[in-house]
Amino acid sequence: MASGLDIEARLVISFDGDDIQLAGSGTYLIVNIPSQRVLDKLTAGPPKPPGPPRPKRPGPDPMQQINDLARQLGLVLDLRVAGKTYVTFGTARTPKITLNAVLGKIGSFFS
Repeated sequence: MASGLDIEARLVISFDGDDIQLAGSGTYLIVNIPSQRVLDKLTAGPPKPPGPPRPKRPGPDPMQQINDLARQLGLVLDLRVAGKTYVTFGTARTPKITLNAVLGKIGSFFS
């Protein structure tokens, strides 16, 4: 059985008129999202029901789950927004979040 995946791919996915690029070589996979606005749309989830907010249920952290899966498959997943790395999965025990991600999220509050 193979110890990991070996990828050679280039793919462009259109989402609401925006192109999300996916490229992979060997065990390295890059997902490039064109802007913070598109990332916010992707991660917003379903619309919130009216009324008071519901308490958050305890459960596994989705980012940690992605990181664990990447490590299990022997992949490095580099999530980029506008060409700048935001999060790297699969290189350590926890996802590596960059300063670009923090500043991008803060900036999205003002737009």
